[in-house]
Amino acid sequence: MISQTIQKGNLLIAEPSTLTDSSFNRAIIFLTEHNDHGSVGFILNKPSKYVLKDLVFEIDCDFRVYIGGPVENENLYFIHKLPHLIPDSIEVSKGIYWGGNYDAVKTYIEQGLIQKDEIRFFLGYSGWSIDQLDVEIKEKTWSLSQNTYPNLFAINNANGWKERLLEMGGNYKLWANSPEDPNLN
Repeated sequence: MISQTIQKGNLLIAEPSTLTDSSFNRAIIFLTEHNDHGSVGFILNKPSKYVLKDLVFEIDCDFRVYIGGPVENENLYFIHKLPHLIPDSIEVSKGIYWGGNYDAVKTYIEQGLIQKDEIRFFLGYSGWSIDQLDVEIKEKTWSLSQNTYPNLFAINNANGWKERLLEMGGNYKLWANSPEDPNLN
């Protein structure tokens, strides 16, 4: 379902015009913040080559880390469904939270109390300055959509982008099956 007003908790679906953009090609972004200072979100469907223990050596955990976006991509961020375990979390939308106490996350992962389908880690984030996202949506860089996924943490690859375009119908159906690199067509 297409949304008319940008709100945290919305999804940004990369328009086919981003096919040549290495950061946002076929991206589905979950917006965690949208206010008078700008917007922040994380790419949900671009797994990195890393698992958590590759980046945080003191945590022996094989949770996949995703590419969150091109901004501050040397920093680790997370969204989760565990406000009762992770203090200082910020509610983004019903049942989804951003950030919180890192020491609690580390402790509960080590104790086996946090599962893969309850948290997602990202290297970097996607960010927009004031009004930048509004302009990009008007320019057809992004389709703004409500989050209708029953489990946001199940989105893990480019097939999610294809499925979303098929749901959008019309000309999007043509683009859904296009090759990742249009020059190969």
